[in-house]
Amino acid sequence: MRWWTVANFVSNAGTWMQLTVQNLLVLQITGSAAATGLSVSIQMAPGLLLGLTGGAAVDRWPLKLTAAVSQALLGAVALVTAVLVAWGRLDLPVLLALAAVTGLIATVDGPACSLLGNDLVRAPDVPSAIGVGSLVHSAGRLAGAALAGVAVGFLGTAAAYAANGLSFVFVACVIPFLKAARPSEVTHRVVPAPAPAAPPAAEAVTARSMSAREGLAFFMRRPRLVALAALNGVSALFGRNYSLTLVVLVTGPLAGDAGSFSKVSTVLAVGGIIGAVLGARLRTPSVRVVAALTLAGALLQVLAGLAPSLLVLLVVVLPMAVAESVGDTAQSTVLQTDPPAYMRGRVLGAWSSIRTVWGLAAPPMLGLCMELAGVRATLITGGLVIAAFVTTGYLLKGRRPRGGALIPMTEAALPARARLSTAA
Repeated sequence: MRWWTVANFVSNAGTWMQLTVQNLLVLQITGSAAATGLSVSIQMAPGLLLGLTGGAAVDRWPLKLTAAVSQALLGAVALVTAVLVAWGRLDLPVLLALAAVTGLIATVDGPACSLLGNDLVRAPDVPSAIGVGSLVHSAGRLAGAALAGVAVGFLGTAAAYAANGLSFVFVACVIPFLKAARPSEVTHRVVPAPAPAAPPAAEAVTARSMSAREGLAFFMRRPRLVALAALNGVSALFGRNYSLTLVVLVTGPLAGDAGSFSKVSTVLAVGGIIGAVLGARLRTPSVRVVAALTLAGALLQVLAGLAPSLLVLLVVVLPMAVAESVGDTAQSTVLQTDPPAYMRGRVLGAWSSIRTVWGLAAPPMLGLCMELAGVRATLITGGLVIAAFVTTGYLLKGRRPRGGALIPMTEAALPARARLSTAA
């Protein structure tokens, strides 16, 4: 796990360095902010279209081999880009094509690497492992953004891509030496073949359970997972995009400059790191915990919209980032531990597709709201909408049917097809 953490940090730093440099490169080539947004959207698009297929591939293929090959392919794309930049042969269509290829590989790489990290520790330590992953992600983001400026300033754009390519190669070389702490679960990740005497219906269910569509069906049958998707969606549509909303707040009503927003971004990153550390201490996170943290973040967002000065905003932003980070860690833990082992890749694939929908829809919607109503009204209204959604969910969940107590969703309550798939 220590080796994996180091490799994951190196890879995250390289990824964020490349993403930062990629945006600068598109601006240099086109001079258009719209083209920059287009490159980001093209890289995200495969997650929307092929997330389910990527998750199904992770469940079918050997996990370590899948993660190592996907990391090596991402490294190859980055190194090819570095060569094209160094030779002056990179234009916008080629850059967009490479971004699409990167997004395509990431549909497999994302769930593979997430599940691989969990298999390196004992089952009780999985929430802590996910928390460490969140911490590494936040630290890698900070380091990558800082290294991007250094690399471009002293070595050039090609050097940033080359460094990212080498970081992927490093991870690919580390993966073969990792040892799973729970080998029995890993080996049974793929659904085993049915016994010869199994009835035809069971055989058909087992065959269907290997498909990407079955992953989405499983996701929709689990109330906990559907609730997480709803919480994530309303948060993405009405909040969370702080790199967009807070930069408008700082440079507009608060009359700040780029340096002022840099301070806000630093506090957000520090809050993310603190939240990841706290999230690593969660042993049994639940949807209820995620909802409570979402509610807290929404109320803090309202206070941020009301902030009269930059200093007050900085004070509010820190706990807001902590609540978001702890909630993300709890959410990831539920997603990666609630499904049976052989379904986790497809569940993460379904989650990737759902999350990409919110990621593509939220920025233009928030931008339009800020144009029409102003940034303060957008932050305040968005926070109140999220708070109302969470509160309504609590009230509806608390209702009991007339016939007696509310019965939780257990394996016995699942449809027959679900029970057969789980038993497989």
